[in-house]
Amino acid sequence: MPQHDRPHPRRRVRGTRTALAALAGALLLGACSTPGAPRAAAPAASPLPTASATPGGTLLVADFGADTVSFVDPDCGTVGSVPVGRAPYGLVVGADGRAWVATAEGVAVVDTRTRTRSALIPYRTTGTGPVTGGEYRGGGMGIALSPDGAHAYVGVNVPGTTGVLEVIDTARTEVTAVVPVGRRPFDVDVARDGSEVYVTGHDSFDVTVVPVGPGGPGTGTPSAAPRRIEVAPYGTEGGLGSWLKPHYAVVRPADGMLLLPFEGERLAVVDPATGRTTVEEMTADTHQHGAAVTEDGRLLVVGTGAVEPGKGKGPSLTVRSPDGSERVYPLDGPHEDVAVSRDGRTAYVTGGYTRDGYWNGITVVDLDSGTSRRLAAGLRPLGIAVLG
Repeated sequence: MPQHDRPHPRRRVRGTRTALAALAGALLLGACSTPGAPRAAAPAASPLPTASATPGGTLLVADFGADTVSFVDPDCGTVGSVPVGRAPYGLVVGADGRAWVATAEGVAVVDTRTRTRSALIPYRTTGTGPVTGGEYRGGGMGIALSPDGAHAYVGVNVPGTTGVLEVIDTARTEVTAVVPVGRRPFDVDVARDGSEVYVTGHDSFDVTVVPVGPGGPGTGTPSAAPRRIEVAPYGTEGGLGSWLKPHYAVVRPADGMLLLPFEGERLAVVDPATGRTTVEEMTADTHQHGAAVTEDGRLLVVGTGAVEPGKGKGPSLTVRSPDGSERVYPLDGPHEDVAVSRDGRTAYVTGGYTRDGYWNGITVVDLDSGTSRRLAAGLRPLGIAVLG
């Protein structure tokens, strides 16, 4: 059985769902005729015309089921796509409008204003295996930018062993450092002052803290040895086959603590300075993946559904306030990652999912009312960002 989330003794894999029909990331025609209705797609992916500007609020998604990123109108659906490289996973967008996309073969750089790929930066790490797709493929997974945009940090999966963090100088568009981290680096986050990078090792039950200097222009390369913090509120029983492993983390704006949700039951609050972990109760009772945090401190967590039929609840989006109170909004089918609109009122949840049961779209959730609608977008979309 594959190494991702083999059932823990108390949990078992959920049945697969029928995937929705694929909507190719391609140039689409005309304006929305009906609010929320997707526009018809051309049969092949192609860049959008460079003459048109990309409006603020447009979504950018990584098409894990294709070799593209898609630009998505949050009312209409996909409006075009750009080829980036094999099986794109995570992405992040800087203030300069450049997107950095972790693919199986390198980090693609996409100018979101001209909607073109300007570079593909190969990994320095060897041993990532053949350039391919699928949940266990080698290559880039989580990715983040330093606050000043001078460095990109990408977690690179090396199948069968520990991963690495590759540091990219964004001005030179080249890898300048490689740091060992945990196994299968699902997520990468950066301290708000830019002084540390946090790499979540899914298969090693840990977060690796990589000091990179005080933050600000000219910094970003490792300045001290990395530190491993075990994050395993259920223990490490089951090893690679356990379902009870960390997936995604966020940095809490108020105090810089790392928040890692587990199973809709436990929230690990990690102090990266001391390595101490405290555990708080969560209420969704569902296997959890993607996470995001708003400036006012709300934590959003994507639930993929119960991993053992009858023991746990279905897919959901948890919205957790700073005081610990939670609202849990049901979702139709498994989802993977989440981003929040600039005004903090709308969540965009990608339907790609890393396992079976994914669908080709985004669920748009009104965070005030909890109402939602499904939006056809991309091809197995995973990573997502809201363009400014």
